[in-house]
Amino acid sequence: MKRRNFIISTLGSTVVASIPFAITRLLAPEVHAGDGAYLLPPGALSDLGEFNSACIGCGLCGEVCPPKCIQFHKRDAGSAAQTPYINPEQRGCILCGKCMTVCPTKALSVTKPSEVSMGVAKIDRSACYPWTDKGVCGACVSVCPIGSKAIDYKLWKQYRPVVKEGCVGCGMCVEVCPQPSLPIGIVERSKM
Repeated sequence: MKRRNFIISTLGSTVVASIPFAITRLLAPEVHAGDGAYLLPPGALSDLGEFNSACIGCGLCGEVCPPKCIQFHKRDAGSAAQTPYINPEQRGCILCGKCMTVCPTKALSVTKPSEVSMGVAKIDRSACYPWTDKGVCGACVSVCPIGSKAIDYKLWKQYRPVVKEGCVGCGMCVEVCPQPSLPIGIVERSKM
């Protein structure tokens, strides 16, 4: 009898303890695609509301993505649930264009790689190895799918990467950066 009472009281206190968490989740504000470090896939409608309305959450863009960089917001994303996003800290976009060709709606439209507008890379010069004289790197320059139109070296003392106007914000530079603090990141053009 003592064991049964112990189990009942333990289960009861677990349920009571989880009630505040459940209420907090219900009252939490909606999370929207494009907030924080997340990027919309290439060729996405520039207006976030229009993108969320046009996307039907079919998942085709993620299925055809060779590097599997396209992920999908879950139910807790509110109106952005099931919409695609890219987290460049995990995997950058190689700008292959396959996601744009399979989209059944106008959420993603075919766009030339050099005309994609996902964001712009920003380098924190106080943490980047070449900029702090802690070594030569160049990983970001060598991996860029746009090439020297987007990121190149500044020849001054040693090879230091600089972002140019041709950057489309694919996030490949973020993915390959060897510095643990990630001194390179993507900023949405609307937040610049």
